Amino acid sequence: MKSVSVKKFGGTSVGSIERIERVADRLCESYKNGERFVVVASAMSGETNRLVQLAHDIHPKARGGEAYDLLLASGEQVSISLLTLALLKRGVPASPLLAFQLGIKTNSIYSKARIQNIKAGELKALLEEDKIPVVAGFQGINDKDKVTTLGRGGSDTTAVALAAALEADVCEIFTDVDGVYSTDPRIEPNASKIKTLSYEEMMEMASLGSKVLHFRCVEIGAKYNVPIHVRSTFVMDEGTWIINPEKSMEAPVVSAITHDPKVTILAAEPAPEGVDFLSKLFGKLSEKEVLIDIISQMKGDKGQRVAFSLPDEDIDEAQSVLKSFLTSDSEITVIKHASKVSIVGVGMKTHPGVAARFFKALNKADISVSLVTTSDIKVSAVIEREKTNDAVRALHEEFDLSKSS
Repeated sequence: MKSVSVKKFGGTSVGSIERIERVADRLCESYKNGERFVVVASAMSGETNRLVQLAHDIHPKARGGEAYDLLLASGEQVSISLLTLALLKRGVPASPLLAFQLGIKTNSIYSKARIQNIKAGELKALLEEDKIPVVAGFQGINDKDKVTTLGRGGSDTTAVALAAALEADVCEIFTDVDGVYSTDPRIEPNASKIKTLSYEEMMEMASLGSKVLHFRCVEIGAKYNVPIHVRSTFVMDEGTWIINPEKSMEAPVVSAITHDPKVTILAAEPAPEGVDFLSKLFGKLSEKEVLIDIISQMKGDKGQRVAFSLPDEDIDEAQSVLKSFLTSDSEITVIKHASKVSIVGVGMKTHPGVAARFFKALNKADISVSLVTTSDIKVSAVIEREKTNDAVRALHEEFDLSKSS
C-alpha cells in the first residue's frame, strides 16, 4: 500500500458550514498533491453538549447505556456526511464510514468504551482505489453490535488507533490551536509553543488536565510508535510533534505547566485499616470507571483517614461506592471547588530540587496545598480552584518557560 496518513479534525474545525468548506479545500489540495489519507471527524462544536442536554432533559440521571451512547454518536454522523459532500462537490472521491462499517470493536463500558480491535480491510481497499475514507470518530461497537462511545476527546483515540492499524506514517490532529504550549495561553500570554514532546510527557500532560490531546490516543501512539502531529486547521505552520525524541543532554527541566480546574476531594474517617480495604475500594471504583488520581492515607483524630481526588463528574458514583465500604460511625467529607496544577518534564529525572522550586513558587503566591503526588517527570498538587490561574503563572515564571526567554 502507498504511504498513508490519518488526518483528524476536531469539533471547532468542522463547527460550521464555512469551516467544513475550508477543511474540504485543504483536503482537496493535499489529495491533488498526491497524498493519500484517512479523515476522522468529530461532531460539530457544541453538538455533543446539545445531545447530552437533550438526554438529560428527558432523563436527568441518564449517563451511558445503549440509548444514551447511540444518541451521542449521531453528532459525528452529521459532520462526516457534510464533509464528504463538500469533498464530492470538489471532485474528490470520498466515502463516509461509521464504526460498525469498519468493525471498530470496543468493550461494553458505555460512554467510556475502549477500542479492542479494528478491521482495517475496508479502509485499505478504499485507499487502494484512491478514495478518501471519512470516518466518524468517538464511536465503536461492542460484541453485541451495540453502538458505544469512547468518552470526551475520543475522536483523537479513533484517529491514532486507525493510524496504528494502517501502520500510517503520521496521525495529524487538526485543531483550533497551532500546537501544544508550555501552559494555557489564555492564562499566561507569554506561553511558548513546544516543538517536540515525548509520548511520556504528553501522556502526563493529558492526564493532568491538558485538553489538547486525549490521554488514550497518546497511549496508543506510544504503544505502536505512531508519530502524532498537533497542528492548526486554519494555518499551514508546523505544530507540535509527539514522538520518541533522541535523548538530549539539554532537555529542559520542566516542559509545561498543566491544570485541571474540575477536581473534587473525597475523604473518609475513620476508615478500615489495611491493604485489603484499599484493594477492594479502589477495585470497585475501577469497575465503575471512576478515575482516581491522588490518594492519601494517614492517622487522624478519629482513626484511619483516607482521601483521594477525582474528576467532578465522578463524585456521585465514587461517594456511593465509598459509603458501601464504611461503617455507620464513619464520616465522608466532600471538598469541592478544587483544582490540580502540575509541572511536567523528562528533564526532572536528572535534576534535583525541582519539587522544592515547585513549592517555593506556590508559597510565594500564597497558595495552600491539599494533596500532592509526584513521579519522575511530574509534580502535582490539589489547590483551591480560585487560585488556579495564580498558581499557573507562578510556576510558569519559576521555571522560565516564557516565549521571550
